[in-house]
Order: sequence, then structure tokens, then C-alpha cells
Amino acid sequence: MTSVRVSRREAVFGGLCLCCLPTLGHSAEAFCLDEVAPGTFIRRGIDGEVSADNNDAIANIGFIIGRDSVLVTESGGSRADGNWLRGEIRKRTEKPISHVVLTHVHPDHCFGASAFSEDKPVFIGHHALRGALEARGDFYRQRLEDVLGAEKTGSVIYPTVEVRESAEIDLGGRKLNFTAHGTAHTNCDLSMLDTESGLLFPADLLFVHRIPSLDGSLLGWLKATDWLKNSGAKRAVPGHGPTIVDLDPALADITRYLVALRDQTRKAVSSDVSIEKAVQTVAQDERSKWALFDTYNARNVTQAYKELEWE
Repeated sequence: MTSVRVSRREAVFGGLCLCCLPTLGHSAEAFCLDEVAPGTFIRRGIDGEVSADNNDAIANIGFIIGRDSVLVTESGGSRADGNWLRGEIRKRTEKPISHVVLTHVHPDHCFGASAFSEDKPVFIGHHALRGALEARGDFYRQRLEDVLGAEKTGSVIYPTVEVRESAEIDLGGRKLNFTAHGTAHTNCDLSMLDTESGLLFPADLLFVHRIPSLDGSLLGWLKATDWLKNSGAKRAVPGHGPTIVDLDPALADITRYLVALRDQTRKAVSSDVSIEKAVQTVAQDERSKWALFDTYNARNVTQAYKELEWE
């Protein structure tokens, strides 16, 4: 079993990103769902920081209705957020909720899972997710409780089915294929392809408009973007951003940023530029292209520098 050890500082700026974060004062009650494909409903998360008003509803979450049952594509950022999603499912169908996908360790994507416990679904996750949650989960929960309170936060939920390479499930005439990726955005990224609609669900391997948050391997993430590009999918539901996007231009944008981060960090390392100076200069030409750039770029440069200085 993979184990992840993190310091308090790394947890705050890496995993807790809560995932990646200005507060817009957007109440979770104001959210709506887009039907991005027949029987597939997605809510856009806000480009904001977790607050008592938004219940950490900052990630794109939703569900897919099959002939026999329902799969939750992302569970939300807190039990309160998950409860909202469960209520929206029940407005549309009484079919059993058979599966809940935990795409990676970050709380905005997995802390809503406890809202579905009474449904007794299969919780699907990457084979490294349990270790990551064991290392970070309690810390994340406490930080969320500090903001939301214990009742809204919920508990850490572990995967009951772990994907090592790939897996397939059938909701009844609706097959979904899962891929466990190498270390990229995190060390436990899981993507999903809906074979009926052709929609790809890359979770946080794909950020749109909102700056990517590096908590794993920069080189690994670039490798994952190549995989997404060659997946055959034309449209995707990103982890953050619009509920549905054309895949190629969205990948071009995130790849451009990651390449700039890689190349400019490598130049800084080879020129003996200190990490403190690198965070002030690397990828600054990307500032106008991403929401929350000033919040996360310095952290991304720090993570990239630590990785690339040992090439």
C-alpha cells in the first residue's frame, strides 16, 4: 500500500489547497446542474476559497443515471455539499446510488462522500488513495471543521474498490471505464470515460480558467496530459471550470502553463537562481490567463523546483 508523508506546511499548500482558492460569497443554495449529456448532470464549482457560505463547493461535481443505478462522479467538498448533491439526485430519480467516485485526495473532491454512506455504494478510488487519505485525511477534516463546523464537514471515507490500472463498471446499458494514473496532479489521480456519451472525466488532471494546482509531479502531469490527448475523447468535464469543454483547446491551455512552469523552472535551476527568486519570476507571463494565479503559482514553482533540481 502506498503511503504519503507530508509536513503540516505541505498539507496546507499542497493537498489542502482546499483545492485551489478568492471568496466570491456564492451560496451553495444558488447552484444549478447542467445536463451535459443524456442522464449526466454536472454542477460547476466556484472559483473561490472554502467558506461557511459555500460549504467548500468549489469543484465540479455530479452524477450519471444508468438504466439500473446512479454513479456519483464527484461527491463534493463537505458532507453539506454532498447532501445538496444527493438531494438533486433524488429530485431526478429513485434509482439506487450504486457507485461514488473519489477521484483523488483533495477535500473539495472527496469530503462529500459521507453524505452517501446510507446508500451503501461502492466507493471507487485509485490504489494509492487510501494511503494518501491516511496521511492527510484527519488534517483536512480538522481544517474543514474550523471553517464549516463538524456537522457540515463529514468524515473521511476510504475507497472500497481500488483501481490499480483500469476497471469497468456497468450501470445498466451505461459502461464507465476508469484509469489509474501515475503521480501527476496528485499521487492518486483517477479518470473516467463514459463510453455511451464519449465524455471524459479527467477530474483535476484538467483545470480550465482556474490555475492548475501542483501537488504531485510536474513531469508526471505532462505525461498525463499526453494520455488525455490520446484518449480519443472530444469533450470533457474538467475538475474546475465550465461543466463541459472541448478537450483539445482545454488541454492546450493547461499544457502551455505546465510547459512554461517546467522550462522556466529548469532555467532557474541551471542558472543557480534561488527558489525564493524563482517563485517571483517563473511563469509570470501566464498571470493574465488564470484565475487565482497569485494564490497558487508560487506554490507550483516551489513544487516544480524541488522536483526538477534533482533531474
